[in-house]
Amino acid sequence: AVEIVLKGHEPFPALAVDRHWNLVSANAAIAPFLADVGEASLLAPPVNVLRLTLHPGGIAPRIVNLQEWRTHLLERLKHQNDASGDPVLIELERELRTYPSGLKGSRPTVVEPNVIVHPLRLAHGDQVLSFISTITVFGTPLDVTLSELAIESFFPADEQTRTVLVRLAKERAEPA
Repeated sequence: AVEIVLKGHEPFPALAVDRHWNLVSANAAIAPFLADVGEASLLAPPVNVLRLTLHPGGIAPRIVNLQEWRTHLLERLKHQNDASGDPVLIELERELRTYPSGLKGSRPTVVEPNVIVHPLRLAHGDQVLSFISTITVFGTPLDVTLSELAIESFFPADEQTRTVLVRLAKERAEPA
């Protein structure tokens, strides 16, 4: 079921993670996110997507709105930690908070808790791709394994991003 959802979301990026934010699977459209990851060890299994996103050797240098996106992710993780008390996630949060914040000045970004959408703006070549995302949590009372899986689906936030993602999908489909 997870692979069907991921594949069905193409040409837009989507990934499945476990409760510790370790990558379980991703669709082919995730490639723009992984381009230019400077520290190869971040891509060695198990790939933790929060670490990959915020690490200075990962995706962080390409996130145009790093301060805002970092604040959003850390608030999400803090909320998850407050609810679960999971020691693995608590340690992950501690680690992520040591990474550079993207602050240019002395005032941190305030992320409004009631805002539904926090955009991700990602540099891709000479363009900026803009995304909004949703998280779907799989769960049934009978299958604990599924209830620990979540899919984060990224949607283009503008027409330029949609056009680039469709073009990249066509390029992937063409024989080499």
